[in-house]
Amino acid sequence: MDDRPRVSNPSPYATFGRAAWAKLRADTPMTLDAADLDRLSSLNDPIDMDEVEQIYLPISRLLAFYVTARQQLFRATQRFLGHSETKVPYVIAVAGSVAVGKSTTARVLRALLARWPATPKVDLVTTDGFLLPNAVLAREDLMSRKGFPESYDVQALLRFISDIKAGKREVAAPVYSHLVYDVVRGEKIVIDQPDIVILEGLNVLQTGDKPQNGRVAPFVSDFIDFGIFLDADEPLLHRWYVERFMRLRETAFRDPQSYFRKYAQVSKREALEQAEKLWTEINLPNLRKNIRPTRPRADLILKKGKSHRIDEVRLRKI
Repeated sequence: MDDRPRVSNPSPYATFGRAAWAKLRADTPMTLDAADLDRLSSLNDPIDMDEVEQIYLPISRLLAFYVTARQQLFRATQRFLGHSETKVPYVIAVAGSVAVGKSTTARVLRALLARWPATPKVDLVTTDGFLLPNAVLAREDLMSRKGFPESYDVQALLRFISDIKAGKREVAAPVYSHLVYDVVRGEKIVIDQPDIVILEGLNVLQTGDKPQNGRVAPFVSDFIDFGIFLDADEPLLHRWYVERFMRLRETAFRDPQSYFRKYAQVSKREALEQAEKLWTEINLPNLRKNIRPTRPRADLILKKGKSHRIDEVRLRKI
């Protein structure tokens, strides 16, 4: 069987099967163990050592090349301009639908990148913290649009990422709690000049609105150095979302502080109906209108199959 990368012209991507991509690991060492994976994996998103070896170690090796090249270019530009060097982080975006496994991918990448021989400082930030508080969403009649672009404090997110790329010290980001389903008032995560920032979220690769009155507004993807999109077919995403919802009903939803506690108290049939409604009325429209259209902006597309394993990798050609 031919396991060479497939280049489909005029596609901007080279497409790799699992075996072909796994060979690109070369001599990249394994720096995680089974206990690490248990700690890093999310609910209903299993990952094993084979997945790390065959998919994530080649990604780690690729990113090492990209980060080094960007740092060299930055230093050369600084010398040309006669400026003193300011530490500017390399920003990696991880985008994709709900239930596709973004959180696991972001955490595994962070762990691998932080264990490079140079031991870079790697921070992980999720855009959930930049959702508007529930009180604001309720006042603006946007609770049913939570996760859509209009439900975020876009200006705050832009200030955060622009400050990060400007090399500023101690840049704060708000914190989101999935338990209470809201931004945690007064709680912050502080980013202090890391080498690499991983920004994970539904719409991190999205572009802005069309220019108005001759003015072009920046958008988050302007500040991204490398974009990763986790992809899967709609029926799989649908199934994974419902399965995760039903598992949460047996676990986190039972917490007295949980926003979704009521779904742990209703019948299984009623909970299943609610999960289907949330998928059909909120998550599927958001996927089709806002999330999937950002896929062509990614540098790397990871396509998952039935068992959550990544079966295909597409790397943007340079």
